Amino acid sequence: MKTKRFRTRAVHSGQRPDPLTGAHATPIYQTSTFAYGSFDRGARLFAGEETGFLYSRIGNPTTRSFEEKLADLEGAEDAVAFASGMAAVSALALTLLRPGDEVVFIGPLYGGTEGFFLDVLARFGVTITDATGYESLEAALSPATRMIYVETPSNPTLRITDLAEVARIGRARGILTVADNTFATPYLTRPLEHGIDLVLHSATKYLGGHGDAVGGILAGPKEIVDQVRAEGLRHVGGSLGPLESYLFLRGMKTLPLRMEAHCDGAEAVAAYLKAHPLVRRVHYPGLPEHPNHAVAARQMRRFGGMVSFELEGGARAARAFLDSLELFLQAVSLGDVESLATHPASTTHQLLPPDVLERQGVTDGLVRLSIGIEDPEDLIADLEQALARVEQVLERAG
Repeated sequence: MKTKRFRTRAVHSGQRPDPLTGAHATPIYQTSTFAYGSFDRGARLFAGEETGFLYSRIGNPTTRSFEEKLADLEGAEDAVAFASGMAAVSALALTLLRPGDEVVFIGPLYGGTEGFFLDVLARFGVTITDATGYESLEAALSPATRMIYVETPSNPTLRITDLAEVARIGRARGILTVADNTFATPYLTRPLEHGIDLVLHSATKYLGGHGDAVGGILAGPKEIVDQVRAEGLRHVGGSLGPLESYLFLRGMKTLPLRMEAHCDGAEAVAAYLKAHPLVRRVHYPGLPEHPNHAVAARQMRRFGGMVSFELEGGARAARAFLDSLELFLQAVSLGDVESLATHPASTTHQLLPPDVLERQGVTDGLVRLSIGIEDPEDLIADLEQALARVEQVLERAG
């Protein structure tokens, strides 16, 4: 049989009827430990001479199904899951980086990731370089560079990075390349197909899709994944629970269907906001005037479910807008079936220095929208009434 298409793989990959009961849904193996039966088998399992499950901190059958499904959807040899996206980021860094190494990233990144790089890794002797202000990525690299880290689309300004170009530069210098694919998901972009070495997700977002589970996952070559599994789970211990793994398995079955609805809504919202007089700028890679539109069109199936925009009136306008929303929920995170809205400068990116926020375009008037699967006309009606409230507030302020 020829290779199955994405929607089929989203349903079936990593899952098979339970051999004991025939259950077609992967069971939740809610157990801390696994009996290995004999002295000799236990020794072989702990030595890595035989595969099997020992302890759920290191591996669990439900979690393994989730890893296999994501690896298949990303086109990776293997994947390893963690208790959060940040657990995946930290396990990756703590496994592969040493004092004296350098990480070069293209900002902006999610505030937690950037904060971990700048506040934690730097304390352990790893140099952190933001390539955003450089004329080119190559100009930011040095002989100590061991990792190039990117997000595309980026959080929260939806900058698009040319993954093939990053991969080319990394390969030429023997530098590991990592892409956070949380915003795009493997349905819209598969970084490994563009030559990137490792791909990472906050599974909390679109992979789960329902706002009821927190997790992270890393996929790529089995040799590297095995290293990160050993360090990140055995030693650091940021393990994903079986219940959360089950929820991610369930959520990913509908990933392609949900992403189509997210994209439909985001396109309609971006077009509406673009035409509104109170909106200075709309950040959405699907708009032809987006500075990276051509790259996005080349490496994405569609342009995603995230829209950011800048309001006239700065923080005062952003506050009035967000507090007037009725259908959108004010909340961090993203990728849920419900639409969410947040003010990055005061929430997700609050801990970053003002000069970094300014350089990366995270202004006081920037609002980030995660477009859910609701009817786009209802979402636009909510935006319209909230923007009318902003207009009233700005008029009173003079």
